[in-house]
Amino acid sequence: MSKFNDLINGSQPVLVDFSAEWCGPCKAMAPILKDVKRQLDSQVKIIKVDVDKNPAAAQKFQVRGVPTLVLFKNGKLLWRQSGVVPAQQLVSIIKSHI
Repeated sequence: MSKFNDLINGSQPVLVDFSAEWCGPCKAMAPILKDVKRQLDSQVKIIKVDVDKNPAAAQKFQVRGVPTLVLFKNGKLLWRQSGVVPAQQLVSIIKSHI
């Protein structure tokens, strides 16, 4: 959990994808997140957190359903949404916080 805190406390935006192996919509997010990473490259970090393997992180951020995407910068939660989010929407949300 301390490594996670170090990551989200940086000045670079960090998009956290709370997901699970068994979740169909989570699998649909994988290519979307690759596309976002390709478009924004070093402007954003994207981290995948498996809620089954990291229940403490999921509980801390009150993740009730997967996928849940949470955007952090300087340790502050800037945006969050559950469900599949289109790449262009994610790119514009992240760009607004860079």
